[in-house]
Amino acid sequence: MIIEERKVFFMKYYVGIDLGGTFIKAGVVDENCNIVAKASIPSAVDGDHEGLADRMVECAKMAMAELGLTIDDVESVGIGTPGAIDSKNGLVVYANNLAMKNTPLGEYMRARINKPVYVENDANVAAYGEALAGAAAGIDDVIVITLGTGVGGGIIAGGKIYTGFNQFGGELGHAVVEYNGWPCTCGRKGCMEAYSSATGLIKMTRIAMAENPKSKLWEVAPTMQDVNGKTAFDAMRMGDEAGTAVVDKYIRYLACGLANYVNIFQPEVLLIGGGICKEGETLLAPLRKLIAEEAYSIDGQPTCDLRVCKLGNDAGTIGAAMLWKQH
Repeated sequence: MIIEERKVFFMKYYVGIDLGGTFIKAGVVDENCNIVAKASIPSAVDGDHEGLADRMVECAKMAMAELGLTIDDVESVGIGTPGAIDSKNGLVVYANNLAMKNTPLGEYMRARINKPVYVENDANVAAYGEALAGAAAGIDDVIVITLGTGVGGGIIAGGKIYTGFNQFGGELGHAVVEYNGWPCTCGRKGCMEAYSSATGLIKMTRIAMAENPKSKLWEVAPTMQDVNGKTAFDAMRMGDEAGTAVVDKYIRYLACGLANYVNIFQPEVLLIGGGICKEGETLLAPLRKLIAEEAYSIDGQPTCDLRVCKLGNDAGTIGAAMLWKQH
């Protein structure tokens, strides 16, 4: 009788938590960076940070229950949270919207689940997720920038999240592209965040509408309150000069900042995300041209590849779950 020898391979699972001011999102991620279960609950606990840790554990258990898993079945838990983070010690040094200051979030979580817990800035973990399993999967040198209400992002250098000596590095939105320009929320003037965010684009559009009362911008957005990140692009497609000028100005500021990142870090891939990226090649083609004109490079040498993020909100969950790789 021939007895067939069979080997059983057990999948390893990790939990990634995306902590926000409004919601906690948790996901179970397998060793191949696939999200296999999700859960979400409100996060507001009125400044009770230990209560917030209880909520995160509850959300994580909800996600695990989808697969019939318990905390004993996962290897570790990673948390992506807003704010300045001391990832070595699991501290949230400062997070305004969570009312945290030197909060030992990692310690609170470890006391509740008795598993390794890793804490990192939410933009950094989203960038890490894209580098592991998204539009830059398998690439070790990546910069990710997201264009939303503000400008966030992260730097992956040699496969590691770059945070500087004090772990607060990577604030890509606060590189200046217009000296002494529009005020930024950080206190500086002329930052990428002031000009290259969706907020900055909306501001440019409203200024152009005020200066051009006969512009087709008014057809796209009948009131100033109707203006969004698509308004200028839609007017440009209608042949409107004012809309075209806004789009051109916005893209030039964005390209200036991105070229700065390329020249400083020389990433193999530069990813951009956010709703504005839905413009596709209308946005990407001129950006590539302008970055190529301003990037420091030598003929024949490899150059940075500009791409669009593809994981969306899942990037933070995957990146957080895989933080164990960083440690």
